[in-house]
Order: sequence, then structure tokens, then C-alpha cells
Amino acid sequence: QVQLVESGGGLVQPGGSLRLSCVASGRAFSSETILWFRQAPGKEREFVASISGGGSDVAYADYVKGRFTISRDNAKNTVVLQMDYLKPDDTAVYYCNNRAHPEYWGQGTRVTVTS
Repeated sequence: QVQLVESGGGLVQPGGSLRLSCVASGRAFSSETILWFRQAPGKEREFVASISGGGSDVAYADYVKGRFTISRDNAKNTVVLQMDYLKPDDTAVYYCNNRAHPEYWGQGTRVTVTS
């Protein structure tokens, strides 16, 4: 069974920053692509960013490109989403997901951007 634990969410003003972490279980973590998704109230879950197992390939949704940065530390089975220049539209619950095991989801971490 794959376990994913997200943390780091909170309340922040527009223009502020937050650093989300995803700690994942599994011995194959370093070879697996990890993705971040988010789900805003009343909306579908949407893709935010992804990073390959070695960290060399990253991808971002257009609406976060240039503001969010994804990285990973395979020694700690951790993927980090650095979120800068946050906007109210970034308000959502953020989830990480393992592409090799897409059926597993963590509890998410809530991000609220408001003045």
C-alpha cells in the first residue's frame, strides 16, 4: 500500500508564499513520478505540477508556471511544492499523487489565500 502525507498548507495573503511537502512511502520512490493536484471548493481536481523520479523532468500547469517550483529529495522520500506570488485563485486543497499508483491519495493540505 502506498501512503502519501501532505503538509504545509495554511492561510496566507495574496503575494505571499507557502511550502508544501509530500512524504511518500515505497522503496521505489526514487524512480516514480510524483504529481501535485489541487481541488478548489465546487471545482474539479486539477493538475498543478509533476516531477520525474530523478528530478530532471518537471512540468507545470500554465496557471502556476513561473510562480510554483517542484523539487524532490529522494533520500527523504519527499516532494516539495514551493508556492510564491500566491493569488486568491490558488485557494484549494492540495494533494500529491504517485503516477505509478494513481489510486492512492493523501488527506491533502488546505491552502487559503485571502486578504
